[in-house]
Amino acid sequence: MSNVWFALGLTLFAGMATGIGSVIAFTAKRTDYRFLSVATGFSAGVMLYVSFVEIFPESAALLGARYGETWGAWLVAASFFGGMILMAIIDNAIPSEDNPHEAHTEEETAPLHDPEAPVPAFETYAAQRHDRPPARSDKGLMRTGLFTAVAITIHNFPEGIVTFLAALQEPTLGVAIAVAVALHNIPEGISVSVPIFYATGNRKKAFFYSLASGLAEPLGALLAFGVIALVAGDGSWSVPPQMTGIMFGAVAGVMVYISVDELLPVSRTYGRGHDSILGLMAGMAVMALSLLLLK
Repeated sequence: MSNVWFALGLTLFAGMATGIGSVIAFTAKRTDYRFLSVATGFSAGVMLYVSFVEIFPESAALLGARYGETWGAWLVAASFFGGMILMAIIDNAIPSEDNPHEAHTEEETAPLHDPEAPVPAFETYAAQRHDRPPARSDKGLMRTGLFTAVAITIHNFPEGIVTFLAALQEPTLGVAIAVAVALHNIPEGISVSVPIFYATGNRKKAFFYSLASGLAEPLGALLAFGVIALVAGDGSWSVPPQMTGIMFGAVAGVMVYISVDELLPVSRTYGRGHDSILGLMAGMAVMALSLLLLK
């Protein structure tokens, strides 16, 4: 049971990082976008390395031992692409203009931390980014803000499941994934705060929505916890090896999708030059060193 509490705590830590991003948006006089670029690239590096070097082979070993090499390999591939398809479905359900991974300019974020800064026409910026007519009323902005909050909540749900499952099976692996997800959530918190602030004009409300969106991750962990409790049924919280193998394959697929479709594009948007690839290489190197030291 102690492993369950540990896994839940890690997931809560990762989710709360959206609040850290919101605090940065409201307090920092100037956002260090190059740091965000490297941090997001670092997160992608951790996720990609651990997916292909640790989680995917673990899934193959578990399923191969249970179903044989041939059928085990088919199940691993199905689980991996199933995880990717799940994330693709979630992404397609979210309108592109409400995507919370949108980077925002210094001019857009300035009023969040400086009451004297001129308030730009946020709806015009959104229109320019997505080639659509600008919103014409506060009601339109409020709708955009609420859709953004809902979008990020839906999007963070599977990340919570991934972090919880990894931490439950291998605590050291769970720590690495939780740190990667937390780093990815910091710029996400900034991005969520901006449209919510312009929708409501209320800093406290923008912070609340940003923090609440991150709490979707521990909710995802609780869902996974409930499913495992039903499957185990004996209070041991042990998951059958074949189910663990399928979950690990899906976790690898989810993390690869998040890294390639979200983290790396956002990292390149925030950074300059080779910031993105340097962060990616650093994340892989740190993850590789951690795994080697734990052998």
